[in-house]
Amino acid sequence: MATIRIPPVLRPSVGGQREVQADGGTVGEVLRSLTSSHPETEGQIFGSEGELNRYVNVYLNDEDVRVLGGLETAVGEGDSLVILPAMAGGA
Repeated sequence: MATIRIPPVLRPSVGGQREVQADGGTVGEVLRSLTSSHPETEGQIFGSEGELNRYVNVYLNDEDVRVLGGLETAVGEGDSLVILPAMAGGA
């Protein structure tokens, strides 16, 4: 089971939890497990075609999954996923 660290913006969708546990053998499976348990998160994490939203960054043990294997990246027992929404700003 993997641990998913939830950013503050998504916490209301998971009952205020900072971390949740989810099953799956790949990043995609773990995130789908999260969205299955907490359906409000699906539109915030995934696009209409099932890909990661472009403004959502996901890290597996501090490595960006986009430079690994994307949603197909293998996840082992005890691994940690971090969801980080991209920030924009400037003056």
